[in-house]
Amino acid sequence: MVKNYPKVSEEYQKAVEKCRRKLRGLIAEKHCAPLMLRISWHSAGTFDQKTKTGGPFGTIKHASELGHAANNGLDIAVKLLEPIKEQFPILSYADFCQLAGVVAVEVTGGPEIPFHPGREDKPEPPHEGRLPDATKGPDHLRQVFVEQMGLSDKDIVALSGAHTLGRCHKERSGFEGPWTPNPLSFDNSYFKVLLDGEKEGLLRLPSDECLLSDPAFRPLVEKYAKDEDAFFEDYKESHLKLSELGFADA
Repeated sequence: MVKNYPKVSEEYQKAVEKCRRKLRGLIAEKHCAPLMLRISWHSAGTFDQKTKTGGPFGTIKHASELGHAANNGLDIAVKLLEPIKEQFPILSYADFCQLAGVVAVEVTGGPEIPFHPGREDKPEPPHEGRLPDATKGPDHLRQVFVEQMGLSDKDIVALSGAHTLGRCHKERSGFEGPWTPNPLSFDNSYFKVLLDGEKEGLLRLPSDECLLSDPAFRPLVEKYAKDEDAFFEDYKESHLKLSELGFADA
């Protein structure tokens, strides 16, 4: 889809770059890249292409959306980010939140994802229940990512690769443990581990398993496990699409 990005002022663009530097420092110091990536994704992933509601428009800062079960623990991210956001009142929370996700990938060794500012904050959080459920299989993933968000099978697999970062916490999700041996390094190890089989101490969810069993998903898993450059290229494209759902559509 062709995008028609809004023009922002020179002052706004300078604030974006200064904020980017501050976020790099925070993420490096606090080792919070997985949390920053999660809040940016959980904000964007609520988009519904049919109703044009939800999406990366800053509503996740509201207590009502943070209270959604899928967002358990993201209040920590908001608290970490608030001192930086206060330094840049000119920035929308929508842009700020998506910038945090872009920087999280970059700081941990992942691809540099293009960032286009100009998102406006929306006042109304989306209804609960739009984010993917990790206990379900390929039909559910396609319902959320393809039918609801308007993404593709390739996007599903590429975005799943970001589970190379982070871990699950039992008190937040009901699951415990990291997906990969180094959960603070963005690389293609998620796919390698997935193909190697279950290993003690590493997490394997039903939504991970279905990437192996589904005939459209598995070839992409194998491709990304063999070729990190190919994964990075596809991930960069998929992350950009996710972060711009409903934004600047022509």
